[in-house]
Amino acid sequence: MFWAGAFTLFELARYDGTLPMGEQGLILIPHLAGLGFGVGEGAEIIDQQPLIAIAAFHLVSSAVLGAAGIWHTLRAPKDLSEAEGRAQKFHFEWSDGKQLTFILGHHLIFLGLGVIAFVEWAKRHGIYDTAIGAVRRVEPNIDLGMVWGYQANFLSISSLEDVMGGHAVLAFILTIGGVWHIISSPFGPFKKVLIYNGESILSYSLAGVALMGFVTSIWCAQNTTIYPVELYGDPLKLSFAFSPYFSDATTLEGGAHSARAWLANTHFYLAFFFLQGHFWHALRGMGFNFKRVSEALDNMGTTKVSA
Repeated sequence: MFWAGAFTLFELARYDGTLPMGEQGLILIPHLAGLGFGVGEGAEIIDQQPLIAIAAFHLVSSAVLGAAGIWHTLRAPKDLSEAEGRAQKFHFEWSDGKQLTFILGHHLIFLGLGVIAFVEWAKRHGIYDTAIGAVRRVEPNIDLGMVWGYQANFLSISSLEDVMGGHAVLAFILTIGGVWHIISSPFGPFKKVLIYNGESILSYSLAGVALMGFVTSIWCAQNTTIYPVELYGDPLKLSFAFSPYFSDATTLEGGAHSARAWLANTHFYLAFFFLQGHFWHALRGMGFNFKRVSEALDNMGTTKVSA
């Protein structure tokens, strides 16, 4: 929260209205403009006040969250089973699959509420539409067939109505999934296959984040409906050096990179390292001891010298 607030102010301090937004190496302002904050026709920031307010809100929120973290560390009960009131309901053991799915259900409902808020924002306030170069209200196209059809072809999405319709369907799935997990417990193959310990559950989360990171990097690199050229720069090309990366298809002044290049590559490499973390913690969850690898290597060196 602190980074988001502080970096928004930093970007506002260096924003130049005479240059295309996508060529200024910005990250947060294009997102806020895409949501319809302070942006006018042609994707130019015409009112910085909403952006400053959002930055201040994040900074204040970061202070509140930081203070809460300190309070829970120093003053709150070390064990939630000893807490008072409803907090006890969130005490869990890693081996307690029923309680873990109960907590998961609450997370899914909160995510669903966040998606609903986004859909309502698009309906009532509007978001930036690159097709007309202005902010407009978007009524979601709730069509399950349409949503399913985009599963393997999401880069071709060119309608904001379809995008918001997909979010509306996602909100329904998240909310129903949250209720399901609150009232149910693991069963069948899930109960037998899944390993219930801290390392394994962390590995499942890392795998999900990695998948979303890879999808987002490709989406950001190529799609120009949600990532308009005016806000993020031209679509990227996939290049190879020591490792694959996305590069600008056009040369920018001073060797700068577009906002699209920053975002796509950041998501790609974060996703890559999250995937490595998934494998690491999954193996630890299954009982693999990485210290044995270094010990084996040390023993190999000792054996070779002795020979």
